[in-house]
Amino acid sequence: MLFGHDQTQVIGFWNSVSETAQGLTVKGQLLVDDVERAREVRAMVRAGAVSGLSIGFITKQAVRAGRGRRISALELHEISIVAVPAHPGAQITSLKSVLTEESILENENPAPEATPAAVETKQAPAIDTKAFDRINARLDAIEARAARPAVTGIQNPVMGETETKDFAAYISGDDKKSLTLASDTANHVLAPEQVSAEFLRNLVEFSPIRAIADVRSTESTTVILPKRTSVTNATWVGETDTRTGSEPTFDQAQLAIKELATFVDMSLQLAEDSANVLAELNLALAEDFGQKESLSFVSGSTANEPSGFMADANVAATDATSGEDISPDELIALMYALPATYRNAGTWVMNGATLAVLRTLKDGHGNYLWQPSYQAGQPETILGRPVVEAVDMPDIGAAAEPIIFGDFRRAYRIYDRLQLSVLADGFTQRVNGLMRYHARRRVGAGVIRPTALRKLKMAA
Repeated sequence: MLFGHDQTQVIGFWNSVSETAQGLTVKGQLLVDDVERAREVRAMVRAGAVSGLSIGFITKQAVRAGRGRRISALELHEISIVAVPAHPGAQITSLKSVLTEESILENENPAPEATPAAVETKQAPAIDTKAFDRINARLDAIEARAARPAVTGIQNPVMGETETKDFAAYISGDDKKSLTLASDTANHVLAPEQVSAEFLRNLVEFSPIRAIADVRSTESTTVILPKRTSVTNATWVGETDTRTGSEPTFDQAQLAIKELATFVDMSLQLAEDSANVLAELNLALAEDFGQKESLSFVSGSTANEPSGFMADANVAATDATSGEDISPDELIALMYALPATYRNAGTWVMNGATLAVLRTLKDGHGNYLWQPSYQAGQPETILGRPVVEAVDMPDIGAAAEPIIFGDFRRAYRIYDRLQLSVLADGFTQRVNGLMRYHARRRVGAGVIRPTALRKLKMAA
C-alpha cells in the first residue's frame, strides 16, 4: 500500500484483493504504529481530504479501442491511496480505527465479498499502568540513594582526600563553590565540555533557475551569439512578373562572464585541529555563491553581475487591472500572448506567496487553475503548464511584476566559465596566525530570446 504511487512512501499492506460486481475490491491495514506517514494518511482520510484509490500495474495484453485501448491482462504491482483518483468510483468506503477480535479473524479468513476499499488501522493495546507504577517506585529509590552525600569505598589514587570531599560536597549540593568548570588549573576540571560534530545551519533558499534555463560552459570571457533580426520578403508573382529581392538583417548578442568572489580568514590552529570545519567552510561558500547567483539570474541589473530575466527591458508584459488581485482571465491572457511554440514548452515562475494566492483561483466552472502533481518527480501545474517556485521573485503589489511565463530553455542562457574555486593561502596572513581561503566563481547569463518570455505587471 503506497501513498500517491510514491515507492518511498509505503504506508501499509493489503490483506485481500478480489473482483466483485462493483469492481476491484480491496481491504488493507495502515501501519500507523510504525510509520509516521501512515498516521498522516489516516488523519487525511478521516478528515475527508483524501478518499481515492488508484492502481499501479504493467500491461500484459491490450488492444486499441477508439482513442484509447482496452486492457485484457495486466500485472498488478501496487494500490495507492490518492487525493483524486483517475476513476471517480475508486473510493475508500470505510475506515476502522480499532481492530476487534472478529475483524482480526476476518482478515485471516476474508469473506468472498468484502466491503469495497475498506482500510483498517491497527492501534497499540492498552498499557498496563501498574507496571509503570512499579518502575517509578524503583527509580525513586535509586534517586534517594544517589542523593546521599557520604563517599565510601576505595580512595581515588588521582584525587586526594580534600578533592574527594569537595567532589562529594559538590555532587550533594552542599558546597557549589568547591569545583568549577571555569577553573583551568590542572586536575580541577572533572566534567570536560563536549563538542558536537554537528553544525547548526540556517536554511538557505535558492531560486532554481538553472533547472529551467539553458546552461552551457565556455572558455572565453565573452560569448558572442549571432542572431537574425528580420526574415526574407517573398511575394506572389505571375509567370513573367518581375521578382523582388530580400535583405534579411543580422546582429549579434553578447554575454559577458562575471566574477563572484570573497575570502575567509581562519585560525591556523582551528584549521589544523578541527576535523570538519573546512568541510563546513566549503558548504557555507557553496550556499552563499549559489544564493547570490540565483538572485542575479532573476533580477540582476548591475554591471558586475549576470543580467536577470526580470530586469530585461525587452521582455513584454501583460497588464493586470488591479494592484493587489490576480484574475484567472489575466493568467490566460498572459499565457496565450506567447507564440504556440514557446507557450507549449512554457514554465510559470513565481515565489511562494504568489503561488499561495493562485492556488485559490478557479475558472468559470469552479475548477482550480492550480493542479497538484499525482506522480513523484512531476511538477505542479497551472493551466496545464509546470510551476517553479523562485524565492527571489517579487511579491504581489502595486506596479510589481510577480509572475513570468515562457520557454526558459530557449529564452535564458547561462554560461559557466569557472566553477566554485577555493584556494588556501597559508602565507600572507601567517604572521597573524591565520589561514586565508580565497573563493571565486565566474558565470555569465542573460536573455537571448525576449519573445519567448512574458511577465504579468500589476496596476500602479
